[in-house]
Amino acid sequence: MRHGYLGTSVDDVAAEARVSKRTIYNLFGGKEELFRAILAEALITAERFASDTASSLAEADDVPAELRATAVRLARSVVGGRIVPLRRLLIAEATRFPELAADYYSRAPGRVMATLAEALRHLDERGALRVDDAELAAEHFAFLVMGAQLDRALFTIDQEPPAITEIDDRALRGVETFLRAYGPTG
Repeated sequence: MRHGYLGTSVDDVAAEARVSKRTIYNLFGGKEELFRAILAEALITAERFASDTASSLAEADDVPAELRATAVRLARSVVGGRIVPLRRLLIAEATRFPELAADYYSRAPGRVMATLAEALRHLDERGALRVDDAELAAEHFAFLVMGAQLDRALFTIDQEPPAITEIDDRALRGVETFLRAYGPTG
């Protein structure tokens, strides 16, 4: 669906997948159902990330190391993975499928942000971080880790995605800035 929902036909999808048009209809029922299946796969990935984050970050012994690992996983999966083209497509089709866009937001980025906030709140309670507003701290974390490179990836369609080393470097620098703002006082 590189050409958007309207710009893509079932014939295009079948040709790209090297299957018959009938196979697409048998598996998915049609283009809208295929679109929904693609979103469902992305939701599973986001839910897995949120679940892994909830269990590892909140209980981490080495909080800076776990924040770095979380940042790299988050940035790689969003900026370096299939999420950017999917977000582009979903944003473009949000007026046609508002319920899908809202569901995607609440179950993917929204859930990840809520999970990060809960983990940061727990780390504050343990004294491992200083977090007055966990939701705001989660937003700061996510935008320090991905912000500009995510925007660049979303809006510069003709450019290659950033290299993994660049994604990691920016994510790790974001964590260092986050720790200067939210790290425990000595």
